[in-house]
Amino acid sequence: MSLRARLLLAFAYVLVVVIVALEVPLALNMGRRVDAEIKSEAQGQAQLLAASASGRLNRPAELDALVRSSARDLGGRVIVVDDAGRLLADSEGLPAGQDVSYASRPEVARALAGQPSQGTRHSDLLDEDLLFTSVPVLVAGRRAGAVRVTQGVDAVRSEVRNDVIALIGVGLIALLLGLAVAWFLAGSLARPLRRLAGTARTVSAGDLDARATVEGSSEQRGVAAAFNEMTARLSTSLRAQRDFVANASHQLRTPLTGLQLRLEAAALKSRDPEVQRELAAAEHETRRLARLLSELLTLAGERERPAPRPVDVGDAVGAACRRWEAPAERSGHILRVVEGEPAEAAASAEDVAAMLDNLVENALNYSPAGTEVMLGWSRAAGRVRIAVADQGPGIGETESERLFERFYRGEAGRAGAQGTGLGLSVVESLAARWEGEARLSNRAEGGALAEVALPAYSALPSPDPGLARALPERG
Repeated sequence: MSLRARLLLAFAYVLVVVIVALEVPLALNMGRRVDAEIKSEAQGQAQLLAASASGRLNRPAELDALVRSSARDLGGRVIVVDDAGRLLADSEGLPAGQDVSYASRPEVARALAGQPSQGTRHSDLLDEDLLFTSVPVLVAGRRAGAVRVTQGVDAVRSEVRNDVIALIGVGLIALLLGLAVAWFLAGSLARPLRRLAGTARTVSAGDLDARATVEGSSEQRGVAAAFNEMTARLSTSLRAQRDFVANASHQLRTPLTGLQLRLEAAALKSRDPEVQRELAAAEHETRRLARLLSELLTLAGERERPAPRPVDVGDAVGAACRRWEAPAERSGHILRVVEGEPAEAAASAEDVAAMLDNLVENALNYSPAGTEVMLGWSRAAGRVRIAVADQGPGIGETESERLFERFYRGEAGRAGAQGTGLGLSVVESLAARWEGEARLSNRAEGGALAEVALPAYSALPSPDPGLARALPERG
């Protein structure tokens, strides 16, 4: 999860907690306050109505007018009954004196007993909740009747719900505004880190002159400054290493060449067979030392990578076969080229030749005399694959990855095959230099198959099935 997403989630969590902590009590208090205000107002209006009706109980017209005007003001129904619970006036127009007693109603009975009553109940007839308020009517200190006011509470509750919804809307707006601020704040915090990561990738790709922009908070500026300091030191160190490798190359190759020439001259002057054998062995060791030096310089990255050029893989494979034809005859091997489709790799001719030389030498060293070493190439999916197959013992189950380690020699190498232990490492390093890869595998018919995949310089229409299938099966 990105830093911006983490910060947004953190801000959202805090804002939601704060908004809920503020709005839930506010909404509950608002509902209770409105309910208390309505009940208090209804109680006061009922008391006022009872006081006004006490002098009009014997004047039906005036009592009826009072009841109707009060009902309009209260938005509910108002009735007045005498001390026996008989109806004296009704705001809804029911005639007074009809043979109906309200004394059986609990709220009216309590009011007639001198106890004001207030509460809510559900009316099945109206299918809504009602707030009832009943108070006694006193005449000269004596209970002469009662007033009951009933009001619908659904409208009030609906208004409370609307207020709560409005409160929630305000909270959502505050949340959105807070998240918008958090988005820009998180972006300002994450932007320098993203740029620093981009600079790190640029440096990783080889551009040691790239530097991070020093921006953002003091901590971020400190990280960027430390990164630039580290990159500068790394650049200085690598340049010093390249200079050392270049100087070592010239300083070591010159005496090795001179030593080899002196050994050859000494071998020509001596007629003693034993001395000639020792000189030949010394000359062989000198050549091995020169080869080891070349491989180490290659692995050290002495050269900068040039622009890729089209390399005809068929010509490179043919040239390698010609270079190794004589050593193969001396070791009792047969070299054979398996022709593939025309293909060009995006690399350099020198590096392709070096990879082929190492693969062919490795195959000759690790396969028994009298067997065949096959060279070929194929093209598929924008890649050119160069392959060298042998009929040797193959690769151990746990050795396929370790064989590319420097100076590592497999079971066959430990059994007596010659080599510096750097050939496959050189192949892998050169392949990676051109954004390619090297791979070792066992052939189904026996032996090992070494492949190097390089980017194709230009795409050709039809792919080749691959050397592994093109090679003939051998027992």
